Amino acid sequence: MNFHSRRSPTLRPEVLVELLSGSENDRLLFLSAKASAAAIAEGLASLANAHGGVAVLGVTKGGKPQAASDPAEMQERAAQAGLLTDPLLILPAAQVVEVEGTPLVVVQVPPGLPHIYSLQGRYLTRTAGQNRPLTTPELRRLLFDRADAGFENSLAEGAVLDDLDRGQIRRYLETIQAGPQEDVGQLLVGRGCVVTSGADGGADGGADGAAYTPTVAGILLFGRNPQRFLRSAEIVCVRYPGPEMSDEFVRQEISGTLGDQIRQAEAFVVGNMRRDMRIAGMVREEVNEYPVAVVREAIVNAVAHRDYSIRGEGIRLLMFSDRLEVYSPGRLPGHVTLENLLDERYSRNEAIVAVLSDMGYIERLGYGIDRMIGAMAGLGLPAPEFVETAAGFQVTLRSAGTSLVSPQPHQQPAPQSVPHSLLNERQEMALAFLHQNGRITNSDYQQLVPDVSAETIRRDLSDLVEQNVLIRIGSKRATYYILK
Repeated sequence: MNFHSRRSPTLRPEVLVELLSGSENDRLLFLSAKASAAAIAEGLASLANAHGGVAVLGVTKGGKPQAASDPAEMQERAAQAGLLTDPLLILPAAQVVEVEGTPLVVVQVPPGLPHIYSLQGRYLTRTAGQNRPLTTPELRRLLFDRADAGFENSLAEGAVLDDLDRGQIRRYLETIQAGPQEDVGQLLVGRGCVVTSGADGGADGGADGAAYTPTVAGILLFGRNPQRFLRSAEIVCVRYPGPEMSDEFVRQEISGTLGDQIRQAEAFVVGNMRRDMRIAGMVREEVNEYPVAVVREAIVNAVAHRDYSIRGEGIRLLMFSDRLEVYSPGRLPGHVTLENLLDERYSRNEAIVAVLSDMGYIERLGYGIDRMIGAMAGLGLPAPEFVETAAGFQVTLRSAGTSLVSPQPHQQPAPQSVPHSLLNERQEMALAFLHQNGRITNSDYQQLVPDVSAETIRRDLSDLVEQNVLIRIGSKRATYYILK
């Protein structure tokens, strides 16, 4: 099995069919089903050193699907390819897509990666549909543009393998559909979460005797207590009743892994948002102060792209009566500026971004801001405001003003409780899980009640939504539920 086996939500079969109808270009690479790991690595490194793109395994140079091949084996070679580059090329999990009855493997290389990748000392790029060596001026310019941001890849000082939560790692393995034969240590090496540190073996050792040590990214994503090693890696959430800071507020300090922080911060905003009802045609519908998808995007971006080397300051999420502010330590990375923010892509924390993408928090790398602007405009709200400060980056969302109920958080009507008699035992278990974890997915529910069908699970959760107990967020495989 291989690390890149999760089916990515970012490329639909019909999109792949359209890509295959064209020809190779600077952002599109066709590879044979028998392409070696070295050949795949050459193509991926070239895309990474250029503008990103898509590599499709299992097709001819003309884009025609080849005879059926083992997709798991192709994924394995793609995973090995990322380990051949210097530094390791950490990418979103490869996707298996069936075209004309033939399984193809798709590897997406996001734009704006922070490093320059070499293969056996060669620096390649991609132009005119071909891989070629970078010229000396090109390499010099790329080195200038991509100053290494490698703090997430550094060792978490004092951390050992036992500081990682094996339960969280196990759930991650289930998410990416890793098989039992997978070498978990090497999988985490490939994701930039641990590094091999010698041949001392022992409790932290792999099968080959190499010892594994967590990186900063590994501790932040899977640590038992990440704040023990990075105290300021937290989110401070505050809700004020008026348009300015005051002595009256609701405050929550959120710690834990990055996934935990995202879930809890989103729940804080949803729980403190103002709501109203309006009539659309013949339908009475609830109106939120902010689109939940936009809130989620702002939180995820802050968590994924902040500069974790900055100590003494965490992410700040401030809610006022007329706006929501999300401040993240660290200025815009690399060559990204406020002027080119919509067009340029750069990932300060590529390991963190890749794993959060695997977990479903980032559905389409590099296009979050576009979605935020579109969602706000669709509801007649002002576009998000982006400001770069002396030491950070802030996103501000403007609300619809004071037309939505009272600006006083404590004056909001509390959600109606549902009598226990109306809930079955399974739903009671789901609510207990939610109170402890902040959100629940269909997969989580399945693990709680393994003996019931997928349809029963869907019906139970839909019933809780209809009873005004849960809020459904996301779609398809990215769907999850939080308490209302």
